[in-house]
Amino acid sequence: MQFDYGHMEEGHLGKPYNMRLLKRLIPYSRPYRKPIVLALALTILITLFYLAIPYLPKIAIDRYILSLWYPVNQQENQNLATEFSDRYGHLVVATEETGLGFISNAHIKQIDPGDLRRYYDRGIISKEGFYRVSAEAVNKNGVLNPEVLIRGEGSSVYISGEALKGFSPDQIATLRHRDLKGLLLVGLFLLLLIGGSLVLNYWEFYLLEKSGQHMMQDIRMELFGRIQGQAIQFFDRNPVGRLVTRVTNDIENLNEMFKSVLITIFKDVFLLSGIIVVLVHLNWHLALISFMLLPVVFALTLFFSTRAREVFREIRQHIAAINAFLQERLSGIRIIQLFVQERSQLKRFEELNHKNYLASLRQIRIFAVFMPFMEVLSSVGIGLLIWYGGGKVIGEQLSLGSLVAFIGYIQMFFKPIRDISEKYNIMQSAMASMERIFGLMDQKEIIQEPIIPKRPVRSEGHVEFKNVSFSYNDGFPVLKGVSFEIKPGQIVALVGYTGSGKTTTISLLERFYELEKGDILFDGLDIREWGIGELRSRIGLVMQDVFIFAGTIAENIYLGDEKISREKLEDVSRQANAYQFINGLPGGFSHEVKEEGVTLSAGERQLLALSRALAYDPTLLVLDEATSSVDPETERLIQDSIFTLSKRQTTLIVAHRPSTIQMADRILVMHHGHIVEQGTHEELIALKNIYYRLNLLHKPEA
Repeated sequence: MQFDYGHMEEGHLGKPYNMRLLKRLIPYSRPYRKPIVLALALTILITLFYLAIPYLPKIAIDRYILSLWYPVNQQENQNLATEFSDRYGHLVVATEETGLGFISNAHIKQIDPGDLRRYYDRGIISKEGFYRVSAEAVNKNGVLNPEVLIRGEGSSVYISGEALKGFSPDQIATLRHRDLKGLLLVGLFLLLLIGGSLVLNYWEFYLLEKSGQHMMQDIRMELFGRIQGQAIQFFDRNPVGRLVTRVTNDIENLNEMFKSVLITIFKDVFLLSGIIVVLVHLNWHLALISFMLLPVVFALTLFFSTRAREVFREIRQHIAAINAFLQERLSGIRIIQLFVQERSQLKRFEELNHKNYLASLRQIRIFAVFMPFMEVLSSVGIGLLIWYGGGKVIGEQLSLGSLVAFIGYIQMFFKPIRDISEKYNIMQSAMASMERIFGLMDQKEIIQEPIIPKRPVRSEGHVEFKNVSFSYNDGFPVLKGVSFEIKPGQIVALVGYTGSGKTTTISLLERFYELEKGDILFDGLDIREWGIGELRSRIGLVMQDVFIFAGTIAENIYLGDEKISREKLEDVSRQANAYQFINGLPGGFSHEVKEEGVTLSAGERQLLALSRALAYDPTLLVLDEATSSVDPETERLIQDSIFTLSKRQTTLIVAHRPSTIQMADRILVMHHGHIVEQGTHEELIALKNIYYRLNLLHKPEA
């Protein structure tokens, strides 16, 4: 079996075409622009929160945990002290002692490494670390030895790290209460960021989902409306399974792209950009070391994305084949069971399913290599940071907090790259779905409505065919110059061998297809001048294959037009001789029937279809083989109904059974697209031609 998904599944889209497809989404997003813009603003705010989280440990370590201060003696080596003062004096905090100041652990990293080495060697900066505490805390702990204390400006006091080791943990906690308070504030701020991120993520997700669902609802409604408006020849070429897939799966793929790709990629790109800026700000040397892996990361991402895209397209093809197979087999389950073909169909399904399994397995292998590879690269990046950055920390050129922040940002850096590579496949699938959706929307096989529809002077069911010709395929005409007239109130039968053009004649009258040549007049007006809805409401059509919708009996008669009253339903069901069987059902008109009316007999479905046709007060009743598959009793009920209705409306019957045809005022015999005979039953029998032979074929039923 060949499943015609063709280029729709192959994903041959290029970037310019992708952009054109994305632009077609813009009109659907305009009504929801405000929530989308708000969601984007929340996305930026959430990204800023994410960027701030790894920076907080740096602040905690450098400012509060390792909050060391180093003495600066500006009386030693006057020339060098003058140089230091000119270059870095703004970083020094003065004390009560002349020429002595302190520089913080964070600020010392701003000094050039070469200068810092000279200042250490010449005694300008001491390597002994001090902690800055409050004088009140010192007095509480009885620290009065001036050898270990240096009073700063205001209420600050500096105490050496060595001296602090002699205190108990409680005393140290009291002395460093400022640092502990700072750590508490950092921790609370971190919790605030995380909590805020949760709240903002909820609203971002809610706004995007709501906007996306509204957009998909609009697209789905428009697509279904476009499908409904297509001419019947459109449905002749497009299988139902494919159309259902367009309205369901393809739109869901589009929704997945909107909520999981477009906005998330924006967030990922913004996050990557923010991480790069922060890393360069922290230490551009270390940032360059970290970026050494980027070419490898992007090359691997491109390589694996290409391979995954190819496999993903193959999976989409297999899924499409499985969907089409299931739709067709489940619809024809009676035939499969009737001919005991369950085993063979199961084998065919197994083949399709196994191909899908193999393609899925290839995709799993690709990601089973890609994901660990990215983890390895992430670990390599962290290893480089520890090696190079740790040396910088030891050399007093980088703070420990900055190194910790670097490691946090590098771990965060690889996640958006993995996300973007994964979402690339979703993007490709959504683009293919978008191409199919808009391709379907662009098909305009519609029956043209007149610019200004006309209405007849009198509605009486008068039909005229004037030299009508038609073909489904060029070069193979079905009707050839057909001309006939059905006068108001007449019962006319249309007969002929299979393929003679009877059903095509009915389809042209209903404007299911457009005429090629000739004219069809209905109540004196060309049917192309009628509004299509008005024309079809005047013609009550009952076909051989009756379709019953899942729902109540009443719903299957009025078909959504709730203006039709209960009294009207009962009246038309009596006219169709269907009232008796409907009244005998549990619940009567409220009785629920299953899809395709499987709980009703063929005759009951025909009577229900006849009631449906009469509910709209047609002036012309058309029965297309309506009695071919019913029992004699139901046929008699339909004939009685036709006889009663013929007194107030015109009737056109397409049938083979002589019992149905003989009641006609006139019989038209079609053969190879022509009207070859016409007359009453007796007149045509006397000719002993085509009609005579047709009667001989059905003689046992007479």
